Amino acid sequence: MARKLILTLVGLALVVGGLVYAKLGQFQAMGEAAKQMVMPPTTVTAMTLAPAQWERRVEATATVTAVQGVMIGAELGGRVSAIAFESGQSVAAGDVLLRLDTSSEEAQLAAAKASAALARADLARIRKLARRKLTSADTIDRAEAEVKKTVAQIGVIQAAIDKKTVRAPFAGRLGLRQVDLGQILREGDPIVTLQTLDPVYVDFSVPQAQLKRIAPGMPVRFTTDAVPDHPFRGEVIAVSPEVDSRTRTVRIRARVSNPDESLRAGMFGEAAVVLPERQPVLPVLATAVLYAPYGDSIFIIEPSKGTGAEEEQLTLRQQFVRLGQAHGDFIDLVEGARAGEQVVTSGVFKLRSGMPVVIDNQLAPKGELDPSPDDS
Repeated sequence: MARKLILTLVGLALVVGGLVYAKLGQFQAMGEAAKQMVMPPTTVTAMTLAPAQWERRVEATATVTAVQGVMIGAELGGRVSAIAFESGQSVAAGDVLLRLDTSSEEAQLAAAKASAALARADLARIRKLARRKLTSADTIDRAEAEVKKTVAQIGVIQAAIDKKTVRAPFAGRLGLRQVDLGQILREGDPIVTLQTLDPVYVDFSVPQAQLKRIAPGMPVRFTTDAVPDHPFRGEVIAVSPEVDSRTRTVRIRARVSNPDESLRAGMFGEAAVVLPERQPVLPVLATAVLYAPYGDSIFIIEPSKGTGAEEEQLTLRQQFVRLGQAHGDFIDLVEGARAGEQVVTSGVFKLRSGMPVVIDNQLAPKGELDPSPDDS
């Protein structure tokens, strides 16, 4: 019985040992295969660094203001008898907008004209008598004063009638109508807004440190999300002589052409004053930068000799850089890179130094200095 048990154990040990030996052989073969296996190179997009000249700009948040803009109101009270405009209509200077009822003033005007006619007739009779020495100089003076008084009354009444016809003080575009036919208006009640929209003012503030760099006549570009595909151009026309004591900023006013009236008063946008000097830079696409707390870096593509009969291949070198001003899709490399070097422009978060790569720019990102992406 014991002999059988021993033989069984020996046989089992031989079987287990054979299995272990076979598996160890497989693991060794897999290890050798892994050592000889070469990972295929990673496909990347790249660009060659080249020096450029960027325009220097002072940028600020801006607001559109009408060159001329008023709320047209009633100069005298009365009942609205006629409305001669529509909301949003363009008008010329002097166009009639609204008429108030003038029936009582016209009656007063007729009475004043009759009084004036009578005063003139009396003056003519008195002058005839004066030529015959039948009246005094005092009587003539009183008659002449009465004529002037009645004529002045006619002028006052006519002025009141004219004021009850509301006209556009200048050419522009009307806002929304705020009165209705038959409405009783008091003196000063609003009727409609009127604004001149071509050109328009663009007002913005810049820090006091930028004051020396800005002067009247400098070109200005204005962009707004209301018209995303159209930058508006103008020039600086005024720099405020005062600095805001709370914000330490200076108010700047530019005049911008707006022929299609797409800019409206109160619009928000970005203004950029283009300075006369230009800035030398070494730009790279912003997607090429790997941002990290310990420093920003890029991946430079360099040729590397293979071992033995292997051909030359491209590998990566991580290079820490100091970044400068951003402009559109690009950013300036102040330190750490040189012109002529090839830099990876996409997918940098998955790369490492020494990794073999191949370049394929079919899907390379396109960079623009003044991008205008579609509204999503």
